[in-house]
Amino acid sequence: MNGNRRTLLGLGLFGAFEPVLAALPVSGGARAFTTLERELAAIVTDPACELASLSVLAIRDGKLAYEGQFGRRRIGNGEGPDLPANRDTLYRIASISKMMTTLGLMRLVEEGKAELDADVSAYLGFTLRNPRFPERAITLRHLLTHTSSLRDDAGYSFPAGTALQECVTPGARLHGEGKMWAREAGAGDYFTYCNLGWGVIGTLMERITGERFDRLMGRLLLQPLGLTAGYNPSALPPAALTNLATLYRKRTLDTEIWSAHGPWIAQVDDYHTRPPSPPPGIERYVIGENATPFSPTGGLRISARDLGVVMLMLMNGGVHEGRRILQTGTLARMFARQWTADGNNGNGDTSNGFFNCWGLGNAQFPDQPGRRLVEGGFDALGHLGDAYGLRSVFAADLQGRSGMIVLAGGTSSDPGLQKGRYSALARYEERILTSMFRHAIADQ
Repeated sequence: MNGNRRTLLGLGLFGAFEPVLAALPVSGGARAFTTLERELAAIVTDPACELASLSVLAIRDGKLAYEGQFGRRRIGNGEGPDLPANRDTLYRIASISKMMTTLGLMRLVEEGKAELDADVSAYLGFTLRNPRFPERAITLRHLLTHTSSLRDDAGYSFPAGTALQECVTPGARLHGEGKMWAREAGAGDYFTYCNLGWGVIGTLMERITGERFDRLMGRLLLQPLGLTAGYNPSALPPAALTNLATLYRKRTLDTEIWSAHGPWIAQVDDYHTRPPSPPPGIERYVIGENATPFSPTGGLRISARDLGVVMLMLMNGGVHEGRRILQTGTLARMFARQWTADGNNGNGDTSNGFFNCWGLGNAQFPDQPGRRLVEGGFDALGHLGDAYGLRSVFAADLQGRSGMIVLAGGTSSDPGLQKGRYSALARYEERILTSMFRHAIADQ
């Protein structure tokens, strides 16, 4: 799975959103939060699956109910100081980025610059077709619901200067054996989670606006919400870059060998000795040719607190601090259920239960056995993320105005072996979410 203009890609001051995320005053809440913090700290230090860092946030009744940070955003391993995670620590949030990209795209849909059910070929400037189903047009709805028939088997990120058209067009230089296309399913036939689809979406967004993707997302979403965030770490301001979490695993970079008693190994965003460079080949970048160097699929760096600002905007029907960001009708279209697994992989690949229900660029987690995120009582939508050791959750009950954000910066053990009890999540993720729900949302 593998964001009132106050900033330019996050050139604002940390802590600027106290009025937006004012703490929810709850009588008797201190004891509940003491229990919550004790439980979260125990999860972070659990020797069965220790976490490098953890940043969480809970919203109840449309207000911040709890936020907490644990562990280290940078681990020195004896060669430098450890730095703790804090309220403003940014993380590369992996596939939650897809949902943020979708919010930017939906602003373009509102403006009439794109249509959900139009052939995307007209926007891209080349014909996008599965060569085995050439009569089937591919639409934004297909891309947003992972039913486009695109696949990740040939990769989904390509260097600047590489035209996406060369990768997906039959007979083109980089098309090869055509592994980026499904063999037995055409557009609209079958759900298969696909990162490449968001590379196409980002490229399309560039093509129709003439703006580079990272800067475009700043204009469409991050600046209007006043967020310290961006899809291009080399453009983050110094204070944000200093507070960017390195993602870790106790696993070698190029193998699947884990060593729970070994050192933490940096996986991505390790900038303690040198700042990040712009994407390789940026001098050859052509707007509208290939947006994958900025990873519309997973490359957003943002804090849990700023994701909370996004969540509140959604709960407030698209309004942030009195300014409308998205129309209520647009959000209703985006979060309307588009696809539901039939239970036997007949209409889609659930990836062992991770994907069960889908809107436009968002996953949905109904309070049903095998599909829920907590042990009962929380019907949510949002997105999950998993990359470079990070596991992330953005889950909101928009009608109930409650939600949770979880950013875990790496594990000491293979999370795939930490099986959950009631979901496809790792057991530590279930424990975090259920503890937060019980003590910060349900018990208040």
